[in-house]
Amino acid sequence: MRDSLDMIPVTRSSLPELDMYIEYLRKIWETKWLTNNGEFAILLEQELRRYLKVKELILVSNGTMALHLALRSFDLGKEVITTPFTFVATTNAIIWERLAPVFADIDPDTFNIDPNDVKRKITKKTCAILAVHVYGNPCNVDELKAVADEHDIKLIYDGAHSFGVEYDNQSVFNYGDVSTLSFHATKVFNTIEGGALVTEDEKLAERLRLLRDHGIKSAEEFAGIGTNAKMNEFQAVMGLCNLEQVDRNIELRKRLYKRYVDKLEKQRKLKFQKLVASKYNYAYMPVIFKNHKERDQVHNELLKQGIGSRKYFYPLTVFSENFKTQRTNPVRKFNLAAASDIARRVLCLPLYPELAIDEVDSITETISQIVY
Repeated sequence: MRDSLDMIPVTRSSLPELDMYIEYLRKIWETKWLTNNGEFAILLEQELRRYLKVKELILVSNGTMALHLALRSFDLGKEVITTPFTFVATTNAIIWERLAPVFADIDPDTFNIDPNDVKRKITKKTCAILAVHVYGNPCNVDELKAVADEHDIKLIYDGAHSFGVEYDNQSVFNYGDVSTLSFHATKVFNTIEGGALVTEDEKLAERLRLLRDHGIKSAEEFAGIGTNAKMNEFQAVMGLCNLEQVDRNIELRKRLYKRYVDKLEKQRKLKFQKLVASKYNYAYMPVIFKNHKERDQVHNELLKQGIGSRKYFYPLTVFSENFKTQRTNPVRKFNLAAASDIARRVLCLPLYPELAIDEVDSITETISQIVY
């Protein structure tokens, strides 16, 4: 049993060389400009637009605020069709914006929202689709666009896990009306906390910038109601530092991901996510076990050995108190058979650039002793 300091976490934040970060901090100390669209926030926006190959990118304080602003930027009606197989922030943002989430089932292979079920769930009240690129794996963007266009509704992507991911050799953020990113400390690319919105629509980008900063156009002009969702300079310089090492880190993640698959694919009871990206970032290492008992057994045994893993995403967000009632089973109500099944069997294994190959081998050996 490892002590707490030696424990292998399910993820670990990437940090740059301390001297590099301190050099930026010296510049902040010289100017004393800490926030409010500072030099480094502007520079990071420029560098991220270049790196991600997108037209308009708006930095914000965190990924959750990105979701709120994306929803608020449109004059939406009542219902938003979304997935229950996601982090709770996706669902919470819809409810917080006084909209009603309607849950569609997922594709059991890609784990992303099923466009066919989206079609079945559309009503006269539907105003938008909020789809999630689960674990960074791109949604069926072509079919979702066709559905959104047919019904004249907005298409929003939660791309919290999708930094650097491409579909059909272009950024996954170039699909839909607007996409959101998270730069939380646990993500492939982090700014400690932080996030962004991406769109090709210049007018929408301008509206998002106003929403980000209280609707302020100038010192004496306000353009409606907004909030405070600005990224500060300390976050921005962390991003500038981390951007320099993100390609290397993704390559290290890829090596570890492939090692897991090589070691575990011999176990025919195990299932892996079907990846459809033309360029992937290997953000997570999800494994689907035979049943929830086997998943829990592996989770508990790894924990005994000081190895972290996470039942990510379990339970489904539809089981939150907002939807749970004594009279209605939400999974049956929304017909979420595939999402419920995957959620009960999924386990995300440790994956971060500093993880050693022999640690991966140790983890897979433990799993193989249970799954046979």
